[in-house]
Amino acid sequence: MIEAACELIPEVGVNGLTHRLVAARAGVPLGATTYYFASLDDLVAAALARAAEVTEEGLCAWSEELERSADVPATLAALTADYLRERDRMVTWNELYAAAAHRPELRPLARLWLDGLTRSLSGYAGARAARAAAVFVDGALLYSLINDEPLDAESLERSLAALLGMDAA
Repeated sequence: MIEAACELIPEVGVNGLTHRLVAARAGVPLGATTYYFASLDDLVAAALARAAEVTEEGLCAWSEELERSADVPATLAALTADYLRERDRMVTWNELYAAAAHRPELRPLARLWLDGLTRSLSGYAGARAARAAAVFVDGALLYSLINDEPLDAESLERSLAALLGMDAA
């Protein structure tokens, strides 16, 4: 049921998610969703927590790529460009941000990406530069959601290199 909710969030948003939609997508009786998730808020929180787990796994992979890289800005730009093509993931993450604005208990989940990326980048630049680069990547996500084309890898690389205080290749 959690996976079904995760699939539905990019389609209908957190505010459009219902027990009925999740039951239909999961192929279970409606009563099963209300049995395991007494409230819709509980179901949403479980789905967003699962999305955060997937994001943490992705962040670990990013950290490993960056550790192997001889050119951190180029690698980070390529990883970001790939991520920006994953529209469902971006929409889900944006839905988490919006939900966290109104539900303080979701804020730790919403901060996982930004804090994790900042930690990863702190090994290559100072804490302030790492935070600025992480915030830029987050902004690139929002930019991509509202524009027909995401930022290209070259623009990402130049911006990230400047923020991290490194030369772009």
